[in-house]
Amino acid sequence: MIKAVLIVNNHGKPRLTKFYERISPEKQQEVIRASFLVLSQRPPNVCGFVEDDAVFGKNIKIVYRHFATLYFIFLVDKSESELGILDLIQVFVGTLDKCFENVCELDLTFNLNKVHTILNEIVMGGQVLETNSVEISKALEDINRLERMPEPLPTQLKGPIRR
Repeated sequence: MIKAVLIVNNHGKPRLTKFYERISPEKQQEVIRASFLVLSQRPPNVCGFVEDDAVFGKNIKIVYRHFATLYFIFLVDKSESELGILDLIQVFVGTLDKCFENVCELDLTFNLNKVHTILNEIVMGGQVLETNSVEISKALEDINRLERMPEPLPTQLKGPIRR
């Protein structure tokens, strides 16, 4: 199960945080800080997952990818496949790239609702829903089309109908 999804920049500043378990805001900040500290000290040529029982507990591992100035981090339990989660990160980043045409940190900052919508199409409640970026893009197009539709005018009741 996916415990959290984080996007953090090279300076440790969170750009997206989504926790699928209820934990206090203080604990969330601690997890974000610890994740960045561990990942920022790793050389770029090592594998994309880390298990550190001292920092995250016995059953949690970090699966991540570092693209340009952003770390895409998934905290998962040990039952999840590292390669499957790495592929899921690639789908997430690929969908963001399609949506924003070469996604960058500013796109995430100024379009946070859209980024959350994309993530919600991929993962809901810690479970993977969709891994096909074409289907995710279609769902986003449907949502955008619905948002652009004019709102219907409220109908006014003129009293009971009489015959």
